[in-house]
Amino acid sequence: MNSLDLHTIQSIVKKRNPNANKSHHGHALLVAGSKAKMGAAIIAAKACLRSGAGLVTLNISRKERQAVFAAIPEAMIAFREEDHSLEKHTAFGIGPGLGTDKSAERKVASLLENTKLPIVLDADALTVLANNPKLFTKIPPNSIVTPHEKEFDRMFGQHANNPDRRQTAIQKATEFRLVIVLKSSQTFITNGSQNFLNTTGNAGLAKGGSGDALTGMITAFTAQGYEPLQAACLGVFLHGLAADITLETQSEESMLISDVIENIGKAFRKIEIKDEGLSKKG
Repeated sequence: MNSLDLHTIQSIVKKRNPNANKSHHGHALLVAGSKAKMGAAIIAAKACLRSGAGLVTLNISRKERQAVFAAIPEAMIAFREEDHSLEKHTAFGIGPGLGTDKSAERKVASLLENTKLPIVLDADALTVLANNPKLFTKIPPNSIVTPHEKEFDRMFGQHANNPDRRQTAIQKATEFRLVIVLKSSQTFITNGSQNFLNTTGNAGLAKGGSGDALTGMITAFTAQGYEPLQAACLGVFLHGLAADITLETQSEESMLISDVIENIGKAFRKIEIKDEGLSKKG
């Protein structure tokens, strides 16, 4: 098993082209949010933009548009009640705050059936998969699923401990050609052949919204052209690193995911500073 550490991340992360424009950094579509759960959609969108996506569109109900306009004007909106072309998007994330009713099930099934690009599936989308196992065969290859322990067990059966879950994750990643991010105090990432154990993060992340932010981050990296396994590794590491930086001004008890999102930039800077130092030494 590989350790997901700074050295590994520096071998993955790409230097941003100073002459690039927004179209060079991808267009992410996040299918998220529902009545009383728009916070999840907003958190995912903010984290997606903070992680470098050139454009972010939120697919939401028309009734909830004012919440997005007020909270994150940088995001665009596609109304769920209207047809929306998927062709202009370079990555997809679905699940945060989506709900698990029949409408949500139809939305998950429709996205799986209408794109061949990898999709990041989290939260309510994972519950939909657990309730409809036949959908697993429709997930595009190299998609990324990001369950915490209870979600993992709902999808793949009960497990006694995380070592057992990791073995199942390797098997299921191979079977369905997925990247699986098994979230825990030591998040495990696998595509079936390569396995990583994360080294960043702290207990302050054990709060609502944390997974929504991670979904947005991984979707952003996928939109920017990273391979799915790389996108998952970058998202998990930087998510945890931003949380570690947040402890400089907050405690594990007081930390909010909005604090963590505001520190994503510092996490990027920490990697850049280290990388520059290593380059100078060389």
